[in-house]
Amino acid sequence: MHDVHQHKKDSSTDMVECHHDSHVNENHSHEHSGHSHVDHHRKMLEDFKKRFVVSLILTFPILLLSGFIQGLIGFHFVFPGSRYVQVILATIIYLYGGYPFLRGLIAELNSRSPGMMTLIGLAISVAYIYSVATVFYIAGGAFFWELATLIDIMLLGHWIEMKSVIGASKAIEEISKLIPDVAHLVKDGEIIDIPTKQVKKGDRLLVKPGERIPADGIIVEGETSIDESMITGESQPVYRGVGDRVIGGSINLDGSITVEVTSSGEETYLSKLKRLIEEAQREKTRMQDLADKAALLLTIIAIVSGTLTFILWVALGYPILFALERMVTVMVITCPHALGLAVPLVIAVSTANAARNGFVIRDRKSFERARNIDIIVFDKTGTLTEGSFEVNKVVTFGEMGEEEILQLAASLEAKSEHPIGKAIVEKAKKVGLKLLNVEGFQSLPGKGIKGRINSKEILVVSEKHARDMGHGEKLESVKSELKGMTTVVIIVDNKLVGVIGLSDKIREEAFEAVQRLKAMGIKCYMLTGDNESVAKIVSEKLELDGYFAQVSPEDKVNKIKELQSNGSKVAMVGDGINDAPALTQANLGIAIGAGTDLAIESADIILVKSNPLDIPKIIELSRRTYKKMVENLLWATGYNVIAIPAAAGALLAVGLLLSPAVGAILMSLSTVIVAINAKLL
Repeated sequence: MHDVHQHKKDSSTDMVECHHDSHVNENHSHEHSGHSHVDHHRKMLEDFKKRFVVSLILTFPILLLSGFIQGLIGFHFVFPGSRYVQVILATIIYLYGGYPFLRGLIAELNSRSPGMMTLIGLAISVAYIYSVATVFYIAGGAFFWELATLIDIMLLGHWIEMKSVIGASKAIEEISKLIPDVAHLVKDGEIIDIPTKQVKKGDRLLVKPGERIPADGIIVEGETSIDESMITGESQPVYRGVGDRVIGGSINLDGSITVEVTSSGEETYLSKLKRLIEEAQREKTRMQDLADKAALLLTIIAIVSGTLTFILWVALGYPILFALERMVTVMVITCPHALGLAVPLVIAVSTANAARNGFVIRDRKSFERARNIDIIVFDKTGTLTEGSFEVNKVVTFGEMGEEEILQLAASLEAKSEHPIGKAIVEKAKKVGLKLLNVEGFQSLPGKGIKGRINSKEILVVSEKHARDMGHGEKLESVKSELKGMTTVVIIVDNKLVGVIGLSDKIREEAFEAVQRLKAMGIKCYMLTGDNESVAKIVSEKLELDGYFAQVSPEDKVNKIKELQSNGSKVAMVGDGINDAPALTQANLGIAIGAGTDLAIESADIILVKSNPLDIPKIIELSRRTYKKMVENLLWATGYNVIAIPAAAGALLAVGLLLSPAVGAILMSLSTVIVAINAKLL
């Protein structure tokens, strides 16, 4: 996963880049010595933990030597040079514990992008320099225990933040773990175990039951059930046999299979998926732009407020130590740390959730706009329908029964590769009909097929060809029965004996998907190249709000424009091939039927499972994501309305005064709340 906080190009900022406000330069020019971002985050987690523990241990002596703390617990303990011990310990904490913040301060000032690190760095530097000065040069009270506890709490807050960032990055890491380390290469009749990274296109791999498939490929031997849940989100195992595609990383459950590799390495589905998720998490959204501007503004407010607070209290005659404490507290509590995390963490979590649920976000800004979609347009074939025919009706003219007509047609169609023919054969087998022997089979291009069965000439032809043969009157008499269907005419010895009506299967999930979308206040339309009657039947079955029939691929984009013309926000759902212009024109382009092909440049979101039920999920996730972003932004900025005056000492009259340490606790707490809220998405 890309760093949740973008940072400067300067390689010296590695230590703090994940803790920096995202309004800084997005272009990350280094890959952290070849390690993944998750590994980088883990190293930073350990680094902050170590700095926190060391600083905390050194803080205890400082607390015990502090006159203020001694007064609180009722004992007095000093020895010659005790103040110098405090100086030495505070210096170590300042330089070692405060190192990430000081480094960040320099980096932000160099890039002219003052932010969170600038505030923390200034706060601890002012506290340290003033405190040391009171020991050696000027009269006044030192600030050592406040400095030490402030750094401790800031380190603890960043440590907790890192844990949240790593949690949001888990989806990417889990994807990487799906591919096994070893593959069983089948070569010259032998099975050789090789590292998976050496697998190349064209290799044949043996995959045993219980093993993960090492690479994308096609089954050339065997059959099995495969668990693709970690990839597609589909909990049910799916059957796969010879000729079926399999995805690297899925689990072979039953039988041994031999897979011919079609893509390996960076070209596999999982590699593309990982890349797409990383790109989506990196991409800035409109809400992030808003958060960046707010964070910059808050940084300016913090510095100005802190400076004015100091000047005001000194002008009112209060001790410099008191004024300094107020200034430091204001700068700490106003730190836009939570604001910097508010949106990136939500983006990271929502993108990972999307991947786990079977859809990949390619364009974050389009996904963010999905919450406002009020019309969804579906391409019919392969989206609302399965793209495969089924027999709906067999009409007879009294010469033969329905089963006999179906048996004759299926016997001829068994020798054909046409999708309609396959549907007829499938129907015949389903009802238990035996296929008959066919002699003299012949294909009639553009018309149909013919052959001889039991010495009779059988033709299975299109309605147009049957009309050309003079059977128009009989066909007209059954036209109403077959309305909206694709028809196949059966002619025996030049006599029309029956008509088979077929239609594209409506996907089982399509009706529920449409109902869910309509319940969300979204209108559903359909685009199809089919004729009016076919489009009308599908539209009525699915209870759509409207449809466009006989639309050419190039005209689909005009239909989208037509719906957008009144200000509607339109999403287009298509197969990503001939729907590309329409997908691009739409406010949100969703590619369905993508399978393992993620290279659909025109789509904003890709549905891995090709399941229409994922479309309402997209809209719902977009709405929830936006809601979380708004909640986080309101919290990250809103608490400052009360906190800043309290930190500045405006509530001193009512006895409310925040110390720098308490300010740091509140600031860290706000960050933790933002992180938890994002995780609850």
